[in-house]
Amino acid sequence: MPTSTGRGDWVHPSVDDPVVTALSDGVGGPVGPRANRHPWWTPVRVLLALTAVCMALGMFQKNNCFQDTWGDGQARYTHMCYSDLPYLYTGRGFAELSWPYSDDPGTRARFEVMEYPVGISYWAWGTAWVTHWLNGSPDVEERYQQSTGDVAAATDVQREKRLFVAVNAVGFAILALLTTWLLAGVNPRRPWDAAAFAVSPMLLLTGLVNWDLLAVVLVAGALWAWARERPVLTGVLIGLGTAVKLYPLFLLGGVLVICLRNKRLRDFALATLGAAGAWLLANLPAYVSGPEQWKVFWTFNSERGADLGSLWLVAQQAMDRTGHLFAFDPHTINVGSWVFFGAWCVGVLALGLTSPSAPRLAQLGFLIVAGFLIVNKVYSPQYVLWLLPLAVIARPRWRDLLVWQAGELVYFAAVWWYLGGFLAPAGGGDAGFYWAATLVRVAAELYLVAMVVRDIWYPRHDPVRSAAYETTTRSNAVAV
Repeated sequence: MPTSTGRGDWVHPSVDDPVVTALSDGVGGPVGPRANRHPWWTPVRVLLALTAVCMALGMFQKNNCFQDTWGDGQARYTHMCYSDLPYLYTGRGFAELSWPYSDDPGTRARFEVMEYPVGISYWAWGTAWVTHWLNGSPDVEERYQQSTGDVAAATDVQREKRLFVAVNAVGFAILALLTTWLLAGVNPRRPWDAAAFAVSPMLLLTGLVNWDLLAVVLVAGALWAWARERPVLTGVLIGLGTAVKLYPLFLLGGVLVICLRNKRLRDFALATLGAAGAWLLANLPAYVSGPEQWKVFWTFNSERGADLGSLWLVAQQAMDRTGHLFAFDPHTINVGSWVFFGAWCVGVLALGLTSPSAPRLAQLGFLIVAGFLIVNKVYSPQYVLWLLPLAVIARPRWRDLLVWQAGELVYFAAVWWYLGGFLAPAGGGDAGFYWAATLVRVAAELYLVAMVVRDIWYPRHDPVRSAAYETTTRSNAVAV
C-alpha cells in the first residue's frame, strides 16, 4: 500500500517537471527545502479548487448555446458549445420521465430507445427526476397526450432542458472533483500529477458534451483501489465502469499483465469476479424490465458505420473521392477494428511481459484504451476524457501531455467547423482540412503512446519510477 512519510514528502512539480521548473522562474523559482507549507492549502485542496474553476469555465463556455436552449443550429458549431444532453432530454422521453428500458408500446412508438449503456441511462433518468422536481413536478400525463414535437417546443419544456443540463453540469462537477481526489491518491507522494487532469483544456471543453465523466471517475477509482492492493474493489469499479462505457473493461487486461508478472493470479481472479458481478447487477434492472430495449446498445454499435473522428471515415471519404469502389460497410469495419485491436493488445501483452519491470496499471490501461480508440469506427470529441485520467498518471510530464492535448484541441475545433460546413471547399467535395485534423489528433496520441512505451521499456525514463530505478541500479552495482 503506498504511503507518504509526511506532509513534506510530496514530489514537487517545480523540482520534478522541466516545464513547471521553467515556468516557476516567474514566481521565484522552484520550491526550496526551507519553503513553508500552508497549514490549510494542501496539494489536494489546491487541486480540488483548480478542478472547480475548470468545470465552472466549462459551463461558461457552453453559455451561448445554453441561452437559446441549443436552438441555433449554427451557433452550436461556431461557438463550439454543442452538447448531446438537451436533445436527448426530449428525444428519449426524459421530459415525460419515461423509463429508458420500458417495453410499453405507447412509449416505444413515441421515443427511440436510449442507445447508451445502462449506467448512463440510469443517470439520465435520475437527473430528469431531479429536473422535474426542481421545476415544480409538471404533469407528465398531460404531455403524453400531445405530440412529441409539441412537447419539445413547449416553453416549460425548453426551460426544463436548460435545467436538465444545469443539473447534469453540477453532477459532472462533483464527479470531476472526485476524480481529481482519487488521482491525487494513486501515488500519495505525487499528488500534483492530478493537476494535469484538474486544469485540462479538454476537460473544460468536453466535460459537458455527453455523460463520459461517469466512466472517468470509475476508472480513476479503479486506479486508486489497485494502488491500495484491493483487487475486489478494483474489479467492482471496473465492472461499474463497463456498465457506463465499454472501455473500462480493458483495464482488466492491464491487471492480467501485472498479475502474470508478479504471480498474483488470485488477485486477477478476484478482480475479474468483482467486475463480472458488478456489471451483472448493474445491468439486471434494465434487462428484466426490457430485454429487447437493453440489447439496443449492442445492436446499435455493431450496425453503425464509419463515424466522426475515425480513421475509417477518413479512408472511406478519401476512397469515395478518388473513385474507388471498395466500401467500408459496418461488417468490414467491425472485423477490421477488432483484428487491429487484437493485434494491438498482443503487442501490449508482449511489452508488459518482457519489460525490465512490471508496468504500472495506468500505463497498460492507457496503451490498451488508446489502441481501441485509434482503430475504433467512431472517435467522438469527448472520448479524449477516456484517456485523460490514465494519461496523467501514466506519463506525468507536462510537455508530453500538452503535445497530446494540442492535437486534441486541433480536432475539437475542426470537427465543429466541419459539421457547420465551414471547411467545405468552394468547389464541393469533402473537407481535406478535417481529414488532416483527424490525422493530427491520432499522431499526437501516438506520440504519447511512444512516450509511455519508452517508460515501460526503459524505467529510468518513467518519472514515477526513475528515482527508485536509479537506487536499485546503484545497489546492484555495489552488490556486484
